[in-house]
Amino acid sequence: MYVPKHFAEEDPAVLHALMRENAFATLVTVENGMPFATHLPVLFDPHAGPRGTLRGHIAKANPQARHLARGEEALVLFQGPHAYVSPSWYRPGVSVPTWNYEAVHAYGRVTPVQDEAELLAMLRDLVAVYEAGFETPWVYPEDEPRHRALLAGIAGFRIECTRLEGKRKLNQNRPAEDRAGVVAALRALPDPLGQKIAESMAKLP
Repeated sequence: MYVPKHFAEEDPAVLHALMRENAFATLVTVENGMPFATHLPVLFDPHAGPRGTLRGHIAKANPQARHLARGEEALVLFQGPHAYVSPSWYRPGVSVPTWNYEAVHAYGRVTPVQDEAELLAMLRDLVAVYEAGFETPWVYPEDEPRHRALLAGIAGFRIECTRLEGKRKLNQNRPAEDRAGVVAALRALPDPLGQKIAESMAKLP
């Protein structure tokens, strides 16, 4: 990822928060020189390995399952909030439109997960995360024969992160007055992603 110095984010706490809050990610692998991508939810454990570990699964019918089985390098993209920025929000002068956004790229080698107990644990954890906000959370029925049979149709994986790249493009290269103008304009729009970008910009030193 192209990351100019003023947009680079290296604080692990910030990167980890972005990954957890935007966990519907994009898994990218390469076969015969061609990239292949799958969109999927992933779990991130910051305490497993020096830079954390990702866990997830895809359908075995997905051609990418072959790539994962080989245990090769993979890239997982986490897209955070983003918003269009109009030059009219800056002080008068020569400016052009741009896009503010936050993103993390996680790199690492794939470890296929074939053990049934580990697959079940992964599914339990995934369900627990996304059901947590419901009044009556659904619980994965791991002892139900039909659900256990469905395990045969998924390919689980772990990726111990070897490198995390973070980019937060939040007008850090503009004067404080321009950033304030963008924050005010985004806060006035009925766009939840823009509101999040405004919040991130307002927290900048």
